[in-house]
Amino acid sequence: MVESLNVIDVLLVEDDPGDALMTQEAFEHHKIRNVLHVVKDGVEAIEFLRREGQYENAPRPGLILLDLNLPRKDGREVLGEVKNDPELRSIPVVVLTTSEAEEDILRSYSLHANAYVTKPVDFDRFIEVVRQIDDFFVTVVKLPR
Repeated sequence: MVESLNVIDVLLVEDDPGDALMTQEAFEHHKIRNVLHVVKDGVEAIEFLRREGQYENAPRPGLILLDLNLPRKDGREVLGEVKNDPELRSIPVVVLTTSEAEEDILRSYSLHANAYVTKPVDFDRFIEVVRQIDDFFVTVVKLPR
């Protein structure tokens, strides 16, 4: 008997249209059934998460994929707000960024990121990394509902 997989909403916070498209293609390529929502900066991410303005009917995501270098409000600020908000802090946040800087890694974990992943430059490797993140957080890890 095959256990049915939960379908979750995933919020991708990514200002680079190319990286957003690659993530969407990774979801399609691996037949990932989760619903991917994309916002392009930190202000939109917080509005989505708090269901404000145009996002008043937004679903609560089961996972956040967060870039660090964002316009208007950077990913570090978003991560800090999410993890300091009792309503949002239980949502797992995976920092998915091009930065390999040790200070970014340390700061992300000190702000309670659940994982820190450096985006591969190679398209096939990028797709594989997205699939592995999905596999881990959706099929392996037990998430709060």
